[in-house]
Amino acid sequence: MKLFRTNKSKLEVITETPFKLEKDIQSLVESNLFEFFSLEFVASELSVDNFRIDTLAFDYELNSFVIIEYKKGSSYSVIDQGFTYLSLLLNNKSDFVLEYNETKNKSIKRDSIDWSQSKIVFISPNFSAFQKTSVNFKDVPFELWEIKRFSNSSIILNELKNNSKESIGLVGKSNDSLIKNVSKEIRKFTEEDHINGMKFKNYSIPKPNDTIRSLYFKYKERLLDTFPDAEIKVNKCEIGFIDGKKCFVYFSLGKSFIKIWLNLKMGELKDELNLTRDVSDIGHWGVGDYEIKLENENKFEYVLSLIEQAYSDNS
Repeated sequence: MKLFRTNKSKLEVITETPFKLEKDIQSLVESNLFEFFSLEFVASELSVDNFRIDTLAFDYELNSFVIIEYKKGSSYSVIDQGFTYLSLLLNNKSDFVLEYNETKNKSIKRDSIDWSQSKIVFISPNFSAFQKTSVNFKDVPFELWEIKRFSNSSIILNELKNNSKESIGLVGKSNDSLIKNVSKEIRKFTEEDHINGMKFKNYSIPKPNDTIRSLYFKYKERLLDTFPDAEIKVNKCEIGFIDGKKCFVYFSLGKSFIKIWLNLKMGELKDELNLTRDVSDIGHWGVGDYEIKLENENKFEYVLSLIEQAYSDNS
């Protein structure tokens, strides 16, 4: 890939300016953590049980911790370090909560954290083919992001998304007791979990009937067609559609109904049919103040027009 910038009628080549040190990447990310990932910064160089965590962050939307590690080389094992750090998190929950409370001057309780959606984010200028393959499972709670800096001060941060439908629990590596123990409590939830239903420790996702599955796929097809840059972001409770940093709509599939949340503040939506319900005061953590509950596709086009309002407001 060649990059250029225009200078009047001429083109000037933009070259890559490599990071010299891991610390340079860390400083950049920690200073722009919300802009890059919509995460809250908690601590840098946090020591727990003889391990040092580069960056500890908090995902206020999922109410869970995120550990970020920075790498310049490609000789380390992503899978081994990732599961080691997740195990560290699970075995020292009180330490992480205490760090958060002392740093942020808050008083969250250990049982209020959703530990099941904890994850590790690796950031590096380059990942080897082996590293990419080692985490290419649908349910591994890791993210790989490649970061590059250029001569015009531009930064590119690109997520290397996996395309596997294989579960790490079905391969030989899963015999590792560390992976087994972590996987019992932490899971990267998938769209398939919501479509087929699933049971996970003390939490279950209901299996929707054929009507609800078909309705969801109809919305999905239209949304991705209408907003080609939108991506799907799945968590334990919902399937979100995101464009940029923020989800503009969320879907929750029940057995015989589908709930849709529009990520708008109360008063920002024009709903002439009064189809939506105000959920601004019932503890919805960032999914939006408007809820729609559907059992069929009777108002499909009208609901799409409401979703388009949420997209326009968030874009």
